[in-house]
Amino acid sequence: MKIETMPNGQLTQRLNGETVTHDAIELFANKKVALFAVPGAFTPTCSASHLPGFVALADKIKAKGVDAIVCLSVNDAFVMEAWGQAHNAEEIMMLGDGDGSYTKALGLDKETGAFGGIRSQRYSMIVDNGVVTNLNVEQPKEFKISDAETLLGQL
Repeated sequence: MKIETMPNGQLTQRLNGETVTHDAIELFANKKVALFAVPGAFTPTCSASHLPGFVALADKIKAKGVDAIVCLSVNDAFVMEAWGQAHNAEEIMMLGDGDGSYTKALGLDKETGAFGGIRSQRYSMIVDNGVVTNLNVEQPKEFKISDAETLLGQL
């Protein structure tokens, strides 16, 4: 799978007690972004390994010229805020794609049936001024290439 540029769409975030809607084109314009996506907040691999890895390496990732680290999930902004707080993810933008439309626009959605319908595949990417320079999409039920250490090595 190859994504060349980030599609248009809207993502939500809880910030200072308010819900903020980000335009994706503006969010990725004129900056370097490390983005990782998870199938669901508060789920085992996402909570035990994926998010904590980015929390632990946030300073090193930003030291490589990254302007923002984004965690994306097909969850609402309230769930993403609570999950970020539970993991001390102050350095990470916890963004919700509540209806999965942005994840679908990326072509990185998956059907999970009883687990919650449409969810995101697990992946990480580097986005430079809206252009995807690296994309690491995991095989189902794997966590080998979308981790923070791999992404840090690609910067």
